[in-house]
Amino acid sequence: MKRVTIHSDGGCENNPGPGGWGAVLRFGAHVKEINGGAPATTNNRMELQGAIEALRVLKEPCEIEFHTDSQYVKKGISEWIKGWKARGWRTADKQPVKNEDLWRALDAQAAKHKIHWRWVKGHAGNPDNELCDQLATAAIAELKRRFSVRELKDHLAEFQATQSPAPDSRLL
Repeated sequence: MKRVTIHSDGGCENNPGPGGWGAVLRFGAHVKEINGGAPATTNNRMELQGAIEALRVLKEPCEIEFHTDSQYVKKGISEWIKGWKARGWRTADKQPVKNEDLWRALDAQAAKHKIHWRWVKGHAGNPDNELCDQLATAAIAELKRRFSVRELKDHLAEFQATQSPAPDSRLL
């Protein structure tokens, strides 16, 4: 099984707002940098998307040392997800899991590999973590070049409308 080291990061301007993610994959002397973003999203969604996209790059099962500066991603995938799945994607207090779509995607990608999840302190001089942050920031900058201020506001309004919880029919 190939051994790969991955660092990923995500960020968002104004949270929610335009967001970006970046990842660096290392296998021996090979290095691959990837990034992307969304015109309206949250920091947590970009942290998750960075991890998902990094794992999607791999063409075969690998042993991975996965570094993230997001406790949300690290604890979510290595501690909380088991309970969420057992409870039908509900939290301990019976609320829907936020970002369920991305947690399901990360779970599916992670299942293909043997992953050792590691937390690293962000903005603390770790070269690959800093590079991921730069890649995420570059993705945000690209979105701000591609979309007008009006378009970004429209995307944000649409995103926020989808994030509002549906009324609980038991209360009606």
